[in-house]
Parts: sequence; structure tokens; C-alpha cells
Amino acid sequence: MQRIGVIGAGAWGTALALAATRAGRQTTLWAREQAVADAINGQHENPDYLPGLPLDPSLRATTDALAVLAAADAVLLVVPAQHLRATCATLAPHWRPGVPALICAKGIEQGSGQLMSEVAAETLPATVPLVALSGPSFAAEVARGLPTAVTLACEDQALGTSLLSALGSRSFRPYLSADLIGAEVGGAVKNVLAIACGVLEGRAMGDNARAALLTRGLAEITRLGVAKGGLPGTFMGLSGMGDLLLTATSMQSRNFSLGFALGEGKSLSAILAGRKAVTEGVFTAAAVVALAEQLGVDMPICQAVDAILNRGADVEQVVAALLSRPFRVELEH
Repeated sequence: MQRIGVIGAGAWGTALALAATRAGRQTTLWAREQAVADAINGQHENPDYLPGLPLDPSLRATTDALAVLAAADAVLLVVPAQHLRATCATLAPHWRPGVPALICAKGIEQGSGQLMSEVAAETLPATVPLVALSGPSFAAEVARGLPTAVTLACEDQALGTSLLSALGSRSFRPYLSADLIGAEVGGAVKNVLAIACGVLEGRAMGDNARAALLTRGLAEITRLGVAKGGLPGTFMGLSGMGDLLLTATSMQSRNFSLGFALGEGKSLSAILAGRKAVTEGVFTAAAVVALAEQLGVDMPICQAVDAILNRGADVEQVVAALLSRPFRVELEH
């Protein structure tokens, strides 16, 4: 696997393209906007999504997605979760058999309630192996070459081992897992919980409350993941607890910072109007709650976030309702 294609030139797609380049791979990045491709090729920078971070001159960008697909030994799909279906449908007729698709979007599709691998399985040819890349990884830090460990979830161990070698380096360290479902559930739900943690921080509710929310939030991830078919141990790893701790405790996180602004009293529309990059938790919250209801899983924190984002609920009243829930045995709930 010498040639890596990356579909999506946002911050995360650009960072992953840099990681592949550092691993010695010939990497081509697809950008939707010509200006972004031109900046990457000419200025060796992505000023829209990773301003001020120099890119490897060997990294090439193009607006021709089919050219990227035709040359790649493996393709990273790094588009927003709610756009994955349309992207896969466009690429499907041109996808070469056996070339793996690495799904790097973290979310659950609205309407269908499907994980990203399920969306890809419906839209890509059956000959395309599906892999998920998830875990605690801020794009800017990966782009700068700071140490990062992620989960590479792949049911085919031989393929997974090949991908580890293709993408891994001293600073970007993938760990192999066979639990595709668990890795995806962890990556999707932690964005919703990060918004909740941001709300608490924005309302200055203290470190005790944040620790409680993180712990109970991890229990919600685990309940949903196991009900969906994931393995319990996955949620104690990089794509579960690791990703939650990173995303739900730092202002680098788009989801945490959005929750913080909500907690301070800003409106959702005003927050989103000032952002170019997608905040996945905003779009995943309703889908998580719908999936939980379908599977009979109790997820009060995610329900609270959905109520604030999508049902016009008052932040103060939602927090009060959470604090008024009945006392329970911890390990049973």
C-alpha cells in the first residue's frame, strides 16, 4: 500500500494526509474547493482549515475525486458524517475491487440511524473492505506531528496489519481492533457528550460535575455500543474512553467549545454562523437518541443534549431535570 487517497480536505482530512505522507506513502488529497487545492499545492498550506501549519511539499491536492480513487491502494473517507452516503454513491461506480475504504467520519446518520460503516456497506460495492479509523486525535496536533494514538478497526486482521504499516509512524500510532461497531459508536456518541461537558463548563458547574458526566457518559456509550453489537472492552480503549476524555475536556474540541458557548447563554444559530468546520455532535445528537430508543437503551445525557439542540429546551431546566433523576445502583445503570 504505497499510494493513499484521502477524500476530504478539511482539517482532519489534511492532517491524515500528512500522517500518511510522514509514513512514507505517496498521498493525494481531494478538495471540494479549487482554492483549497491550489493553496495546498502552491503555498503548501490549508489556510481555511489548518491556518499557519506548513504542509509537506510532496502532498498533492486535486478536485478530481475519480483520479484520486483510480490511483489509490487505500482510500480514507474524511467527509462529514451526514455527507458520507452521497460521497460513497458518487464514488461507488469507480471503486476498484479490493481497495479498502477507511471511514474517518464520526457520526450516526440522521433518518436511518445507521453507523458510517453501515452507510458505506449500502452504497459501496460488496468487494470494498470497510475499516474505521477513530480515537483521540485533534487534527492540528496530528498535522504538527505531535504523538497521537488511534484505533484502526478492521475485521480482516491481515488487511488491518497492512494498513498499520502503511499509516503508522513514530508520531502517528494506530492500534488494531476487530470491533468495527464499537469503535464507531464510541467515536459518534462522544461528540454528543462533549457538548454536554461544554455546557457544564460554560455554566461553571465545577470539576466534580464534569467527572460525573464523563463517567456516566461512558456508561451511555457502552450501553448503546453493546446493544448494537460492540464489545464491552472496546469502550475502555482509545476509541471509547480515550476519545471521550480528549473531546469532552478541551476547547480545541469543536463540540466542547460549542457546548461551552451554549452554557454561557449564546444561541445555537449564532454559534454555528461563526464556524466554517462541521461540529458533528450537533447533527448526531438526534440520531443517537433515535437509535437508543429503537434499541431500548437509556441515554439521559444524550437525550438532554438533543433537547437543547433540537427541541428548544432551556439549558437550566434540562440540567435541573438530570439532577432530579432517581438514585440508582451504579453498575446496573
